[in-house]
Amino acid sequence: MTTIKWSYAINQYKPQFDDFVRREDHERALKTMSIAGFEGVELSTGTGRWEPLGNPTQLAANFGSLSGFRAFLDECKISAVSSWFFDPHQRSMEDLAPALSPLVAADQAGIVARATWYASALAELGGSVLVACATPPAGDCGEIDDAALGRLADCWSTVGRATLELGVRTALHVDFLSPLREPENLEKVLELLDPAAVGLAIDTAELTIAGLDPAGIIRQHPDRIWHVQYKDALAVDDAREYLVPHAQYSVRQRGGEREIPRWFAEPGADGGLVDFTGVTQALIDTSYSGWIVFESDPSPHPATSTLLGGYLMQEQLRPMFAATVSA
Repeated sequence: MTTIKWSYAINQYKPQFDDFVRREDHERALKTMSIAGFEGVELSTGTGRWEPLGNPTQLAANFGSLSGFRAFLDECKISAVSSWFFDPHQRSMEDLAPALSPLVAADQAGIVARATWYASALAELGGSVLVACATPPAGDCGEIDDAALGRLADCWSTVGRATLELGVRTALHVDFLSPLREPENLEKVLELLDPAAVGLAIDTAELTIAGLDPAGIIRQHPDRIWHVQYKDALAVDDAREYLVPHAQYSVRQRGGEREIPRWFAEPGADGGLVDFTGVTQALIDTSYSGWIVFESDPSPHPATSTLLGGYLMQEQLRPMFAATVSA
């Protein structure tokens, strides 16, 4: 039986590293998600005292323990941390670890250790999916040949098997700067990955900006879709600026040569390019079960984006699933 649960991503509430650090900010955001109809929250990994929700150590420091944070979620009427977005390319102040890459064989053990750290906490917080940033940006990781794709698949398969032991699935997230946006690279990795240990996270905006069809990928790989993120795209990287070195700053943040003011928006925004009805129908047709996470990444008005997302979810998308169950 298809079971869909709805969550909201915390990332849109933190546009700068020193924003969104007070408990009162977290309480307002979580209560806004709850009143908008979302039952879970997706956290993003981070390090240091400016990221109080960024990792198990900081959660314990700010809420007394993981169970203390779980109690805080309960007070805000959020039932679970649905998922954690895990980026191994971030440095970690907690264990003085450098940025790690799944393309580097020597980094695999460190990535596995860090992933299981998050997965263990996620399991305690009621979650089920570690959403893993699949690769560094294409402009920074050099040529992706078959040997590199093999190392990548081996790393994430090892991670996936480790998190499964904790009851948490690992789903690879392909953003529009990733070399996996090239269909041939994505297909090769899917063939090399352990299908029992690693799935895909469908991010509707990232794939759309990359020129890919999220509904088409869902239909092409129905058994590999383990997580879904709904956000809208406002432009397409048809100039292939994702290949520029340090594109995460010059393209993603600053808009590239066209000076795109905002790549992302809440689902259903004016000018949005994602067909959420079509994506939802693809999920229904392929019997997807799991979390669907709304996000904006980031939003100039995060509370408004949350409420607008909740309206779309409750009035249009959730009834589509309900109609299928009752049919």
